[in-house]
Amino acid sequence: MLGIFSLLYQNLNPTSWISLILGVFVLVHVIPYLFDPHSIRRHPGPFLAKFSDLWLGWVSKNGHRSEVVHEIHKKYGPIVRLAPNHVSIAEPDALNVVYAHGNGALKSDFYDAFVSIARGIFNTRDRGEHARKRKIVSHIFSQKSVVEFEPQIREYVAMLLRQWDRLYDLSQRGLSGSEGEGWKGDGDRLWLDCLPWANYLAFDIVGDLAFGAPFGMISAGRDLAVVPKNQEDAMKSYGTEASVDVVEIPAVKILNGRGEYSMSMGVLPPLWRPFVRHLPWYSKGQKDVKALAGIAIMAVAKRFASPVDRVDLLSKLQKGRDPNGNPLSREELTAECLTLLIAGSDTTSNSTCAILYYLARTRRAQLELQKELDEQLGTEDELTATGQQVKRLPYLDACINEALRLHSTSALGLPRVAPEGGITAAGQYFPPGTVLSVPSYSIHRDKEIWGDDVEDYRPERWFERNQADIQKTFNPFSYGPRACVGRNLAFLELQIIVASIMRRYDIVLEHPNQKLETREGFLRKPLGCIVGLKKRDLL
Repeated sequence: MLGIFSLLYQNLNPTSWISLILGVFVLVHVIPYLFDPHSIRRHPGPFLAKFSDLWLGWVSKNGHRSEVVHEIHKKYGPIVRLAPNHVSIAEPDALNVVYAHGNGALKSDFYDAFVSIARGIFNTRDRGEHARKRKIVSHIFSQKSVVEFEPQIREYVAMLLRQWDRLYDLSQRGLSGSEGEGWKGDGDRLWLDCLPWANYLAFDIVGDLAFGAPFGMISAGRDLAVVPKNQEDAMKSYGTEASVDVVEIPAVKILNGRGEYSMSMGVLPPLWRPFVRHLPWYSKGQKDVKALAGIAIMAVAKRFASPVDRVDLLSKLQKGRDPNGNPLSREELTAECLTLLIAGSDTTSNSTCAILYYLARTRRAQLELQKELDEQLGTEDELTATGQQVKRLPYLDACINEALRLHSTSALGLPRVAPEGGITAAGQYFPPGTVLSVPSYSIHRDKEIWGDDVEDYRPERWFERNQADIQKTFNPFSYGPRACVGRNLAFLELQIIVASIMRRYDIVLEHPNQKLETREGFLRKPLGCIVGLKKRDLL
């Protein structure tokens, strides 16, 4: 291929080059549009999106895809074209069609951009291979298994609260941290950005649960992780930490970069990806992908070098067997651990920050939640709520769900390929091979389901609206056979985290009307949220 381009470069003049480029553009973009092989030309959408994936690639790279797609739906209606072969359907009923069990739809080549070590349960596209992996992975997230992880969750929530208590005591004397520490006191409240601390908490929990040891972010009060300098050597040796050259990296920052890179790469045609990777921004993204994989490689290497007898996600993965009685290979095991690291850290921290933001902004909801916590949990000065306690807190659940509705950490429409026989959704038939998606961001703002005040944070709607409509529309963990296997663990974490923080602290925003600024890679992430904390008087 490179030889052909070299010959063309030597033998074509500038005019011929322009003609060649125009010819290739017509061949690749205009002719498919005219022939309309998937019968989607009738659906409206941005002009460039009709001919090229560039429009969606540009929107994705700019970090606000869900909001842009939502505005397009508001302009054109429930069915819009996002790319030459990608249709977005903003209809709640379409969830049960596009993502349903047994409909035969497969994940699109979008997911190939998320493969680094090996294909895991998240990015495996083959149905049989996914069923094999899910058989091994899903049992470790059953409700019974999740209960076993509660002590670790509570341990790190308590560690976070002790850190905040320490800083709060200093703030009462009017002290403030250095610029790098990111907190200040005014004699009344402790002011800090809750997003970094939510990241530290989520990473330490998943580090313990998935790898047997925390990253130490809460105790250090900063973003850090250890990875091997040479991943290939680490994968081959699975040696001790001392036998592998290592380096310290900012894991949270790299995770964000990896998400943006994979997201923007995934919407581009596979043929383009080898060339696009060489562009400066994408080249940096590749480094983030490798660095993040290094965290999983290092952690699994340490675990194999020094086995321990403990109940955690890694031990359960090691014991898991597929339908033929075979375990995961070491490479597969590392890939699944990387999936656990990504899914179990960023999603939880994003959601925690968003929930605290909405409760700080909505005083009425905060007071109502604290009333429920005081009545049901008692007034003893205990650091953390328990799993048994949070099961009987309906307003807590409503507060969490309402924040997940407004800030779905996975807000974009996950792409699926219509199977043989096609799919009929929203009253329209889509032939085999058509890429379809249902955007969570948009259906979570459907006024027919949620009411006219869809942009307001109002937990009470979860008791007022039709529950059947809510259940078919609310989609924080995806839907169907490829839904998040860890949703039970994720929700238990959020329940314990939010109940423990809100029972202990009164929180306000730095600026009462401030917006929650976000940027979207694969996940929609807050950019920060300054809150003021004041310890409550528990009588």
